Amino acid sequence: MTTDLSFNSAPRVVSWRAIVRVVAMAVAALACGSPLAVEEFPLPRSKVFPHDPAVGRDGIVWYTDQANSFIGRLDPTTGKVTDYATPTPGSGPHGITVAPDGGVWYTANRVGKLGRLDPATGKITEYAIDARDPHTLVVNKGLVWFTVQGGNQYGTLDPATGKSRVWEVATPNAKPYGIVPTAQGDLWVALFGTNKLGHIVGATGELHEIALPNAGARPRRLAVGNDGRVWYTDYARGFLGVVDPATQQMREFASPGGARSGPYGIAIGTDGRIWYDESGTSTMVAFDPKTARMETVAIPTKGAIVRHMVTDSTRSTLWLALSGTGRIGRIKLPGAK
Repeated sequence: MTTDLSFNSAPRVVSWRAIVRVVAMAVAALACGSPLAVEEFPLPRSKVFPHDPAVGRDGIVWYTDQANSFIGRLDPTTGKVTDYATPTPGSGPHGITVAPDGGVWYTANRVGKLGRLDPATGKITEYAIDARDPHTLVVNKGLVWFTVQGGNQYGTLDPATGKSRVWEVATPNAKPYGIVPTAQGDLWVALFGTNKLGHIVGATGELHEIALPNAGARPRRLAVGNDGRVWYTDYARGFLGVVDPATQQMREFASPGGARSGPYGIAIGTDGRIWYDESGTSTMVAFDPKTARMETVAIPTKGAIVRHMVTDSTRSTLWLALSGTGRIGRIKLPGAK
């Protein structure tokens, strides 16, 4: 079922002349010999809670404001912020992604819907789905795939027909969380309530569970490299882990912040390193797979939690949603434009 609900009022546009771009801990960066830093873009709406970010081919950054039920648009060049109210009040938008056609998709987590924002017009179309709390989503081979954490499901929406389909996860209370596609059309899911990852066959929707070595592991977010290896953040134990599906080999690496560092959002940078957030220490970590060396970069405003992050490969940039501080973060990697 498709409900076409256009937001008829003009979107709220907020522009300020002197957007504060705070360079992260310059003294600390110099001390460790690194020029890398986190820049912050404060968002103007009261009590804003950016949960997830996404970036389009044009470099525009989109984010979900879960607390106010808005979809936000940040132009990094001008600092202009535009936000769009979701048609269903109190929808609690959570995950967000930009599709190949430029459409901005999000999960309306609290009302069991998906939404698509047309960036050319600002029009939002909502789709009712057969799931109570859609969580994270990606667009893969023309379908919108999503996880359903509380409902212990995952599913698809076909934008052409508006029809959705969901599958149950075999393990009870698996809490399907982060989801990422592969170049071959399959997908990987973090089963946050367990010590398992799920491999979804894209052609059939069938899910195969893969147990991690430690029973206490709780994988939360994922990233897949060009070599097919699956990287995950172990939120419960304070580890970064990797699974090689081709060889079934698994390795894990202790996070610098220790057992309570709470590794969370993760992405692979254009520098070849695995970047992730230590939610317990307000720190970004860059892991070099070739040397196993870890470098840390402090987030300037304390209390920020990066629940999700994305890579702008065209501009060699990482974008972070700094939940809890009302900011969007940027890390310019070597070669950034």
